[in-house]
Amino acid sequence: MRRLLAGCLAAALWACAGAAAAKPPVWVVRDKDSTIILFGSVHVLPAGLDWTPDQLAEALPKADDLWFEIPITPQTQEQASALTQKLGPFPPSDSLSNHLTPAQGQKLRRVAGRLSLSTLALDRMRPWLAEVTVSIAMDARVGANASDGVEQRIQALAPPTARRRAFETVSQQIGFLAGAPMDTQIASLDETLSEIEDRPETYDKVIADWMAGDTAALKADALDPLKKAAPVLYRRLIVERDTRWTRTIRQRLRGHGLTVIVVGVGHLVGPDSVPAMLRAQGVTVYGP
Repeated sequence: MRRLLAGCLAAALWACAGAAAAKPPVWVVRDKDSTIILFGSVHVLPAGLDWTPDQLAEALPKADDLWFEIPITPQTQEQASALTQKLGPFPPSDSLSNHLTPAQGQKLRRVAGRLSLSTLALDRMRPWLAEVTVSIAMDARVGANASDGVEQRIQALAPPTARRRAFETVSQQIGFLAGAPMDTQIASLDETLSEIEDRPETYDKVIADWMAGDTAALKADALDPLKKAAPVLYRRLIVERDTRWTRTIRQRLRGHGLTVIVVGVGHLVGPDSVPAMLRAQGVTVYGP
């Protein structure tokens, strides 16, 4: 799945949309002794965007606990690297080209050439890792990187007194991709290649949607293509995880204090989102 990112035109698109005072959306869940701030992240961003909404900025210094999808630590990066090396390559007897149609193989070679990637190296990778690799290369091409992503900046802004928590482990997250059926992995890779080749403006448009707080556009531009191209992966990455996270949030509401939760914005928009699931279970959620 293409991560929610954009290039150097994002700020210009946002300004042209007439949303100079807009910021990304925030959802708030409250009961008599708990407040939970839900903020939708873009994991990789171009530098220089002023994206922090007031509600988030006000809540962070006072937060009792701060939740991410996975722990934001150097150890997490080391674990992810080790697991990728273990689960990402094909065995010597197989290759990516063995699983692609001729048209898909040609598309992969064209995108690899555009991004200055080795086709031989990509051919050794399972589809999920090839997709991540071309995505990272595209990030670099449009000037976006993880150090400018939401999680890294919030981690730095939040006080050390806020307890850091995570919904998942690195192993679980990589497993969602590596454990998907081969045809589902290929469908997602093919959608990403088509997006890079045929719809490169999508990257900038998603950031413009996010900065304008346009949840309907985020659903249309960031979620619907994945749901159409790879419905099994959509259920695996979005629906099933949102269901588990909703249970965890309801458990947190039984406690007290101020909680800030930061997850990918794709988990907070649309009918399968965390806010939608909470509302369907009778929890009052303020926000879009």
